[in-house]
Amino acid sequence: MLSNDGYSQTPLNIVQSFWRNRQLIWQMTRREVVGRYRGSVLGVLWSFFNPLLLLCVYTFVFSLVFRTKWGERAGSHAEFAIMLFAGLIVYSMFAECVNRAPTLILNNVNYVKKVVFPLESLAWVTLGSTIFHSLVSVLVLLLMCLSVYSTLPWTVVLFPLVIAPLLLVIMGFSWFLASLGVFLRDVGQLVVIFTTVLLFMSPIFYPATALPESVRSYILLNPLTFAIEQTRAVLIRGELPSWLGLASYLSLSIVVAWLGLLWFLKTRHGFADVI
Repeated sequence: MLSNDGYSQTPLNIVQSFWRNRQLIWQMTRREVVGRYRGSVLGVLWSFFNPLLLLCVYTFVFSLVFRTKWGERAGSHAEFAIMLFAGLIVYSMFAECVNRAPTLILNNVNYVKKVVFPLESLAWVTLGSTIFHSLVSVLVLLLMCLSVYSTLPWTVVLFPLVIAPLLLVIMGFSWFLASLGVFLRDVGQLVVIFTTVLLFMSPIFYPATALPESVRSYILLNPLTFAIEQTRAVLIRGELPSWLGLASYLSLSIVVAWLGLLWFLKTRHGFADVI
């Protein structure tokens, strides 16, 4: 069964949304990435130096100033910075897309009037730009791990598999908030508060195992918890992901993305009237 937009009423519409507009998404994503650094001397190289500088700062502060260790493990002084940076990479992917989502349509009003323009592609463009910068940060993280541990685990290749469900969750939130932000302008302020709270309610500055058993089950309701823990497992500790947990997370993320896109497609016809 197809909707008026030509998409199926099943989770396959997520794939259709991307594949049908893949060339447009690629061109707009490349333009956004390059445009962010247009006019600067180093250009896109800043996307490498920014996370590198942050990681150096984290290493200095937490290994030399606070001398913090990760959980109860006796690791190197730089281990806390590495674990923290891995968590921040995952959080930043989510926060950047979700924080931009409520104003995504409002900042692209010129596309709303174009009947043939696929507005749902704007969320893909934001995600694509975020993925580019996140992958650069992952490269910096791996270089740091190589310098500290002298080796990299083979499980690094499983990182795309671990992070894929989170990308679907991000798309679901982005589509829903992009639509809601058109009709309710206060959503943007609420989302910023939400992502700020999520920064401290996610296992970024601490491992999930550091929480009491009575509280640990609640933090698993956080959409970032599983992705952060599994990212550390495959990128740093060389552990295989939890396949059962990954399957459950993927199933839930598909539902979230599907519902978000359905909501967006059903409400987008009213954008022009409100804007």
